[in-house]
Amino acid sequence: MDIPPDTKDWTWVLSRPCEECGFDPRKPERDELQGIAAALGTRWLTVLPASGDPRERPEPLVWSRLEYACHVRDVLDLADFRVHLMLAEESPVFANWDQDATAVAEDYNAQDPQAVGNQIVERAAVLSSTLEAVTADQWGREGIRSDGARFTIESFARYLLHDPIHHLTDVTGERWTDG
Repeated sequence: MDIPPDTKDWTWVLSRPCEECGFDPRKPERDELQGIAAALGTRWLTVLPASGDPRERPEPLVWSRLEYACHVRDVLDLADFRVHLMLAEESPVFANWDQDATAVAEDYNAQDPQAVGNQIVERAAVLSSTLEAVTADQWGREGIRSDGARFTIESFARYLLHDPIHHLTDVTGERWTDG
């Protein structure tokens, strides 16, 4: 059974806290963003070996822990790519990414949970390093999502960190408490 696609525009998280997961992207200082990215790897590593089969969906129309983890891995990878794109080009337009098509094409639920957990840790560390290397004058560099939403590197970092944090709440039921 296919999961219905998420068609929400989540850019609203840049203006207020997320009531579901508790993350307020406005609160962390700019120099704390890379630390949050790094912490996500460690937190996600504990999700997959939790009790029960990580491939089991809690409901037919809800992703499994493994599917969420694969998505988070890919979000972290794509985020790093897009930050590098904003650093290299003037106001690049990001190609559309169909997360639902990727989940099907990559057969998320058939992947190795341990490998996915390790990949999340790696991708989170890479993104953290990328954010740490952004200089004060680069945080304002822009990128444009395919739907026209405009981001600076700073607003993009705040926006993208919400996704893996929110999905931690989806799979654990625990709200974010670090910032």
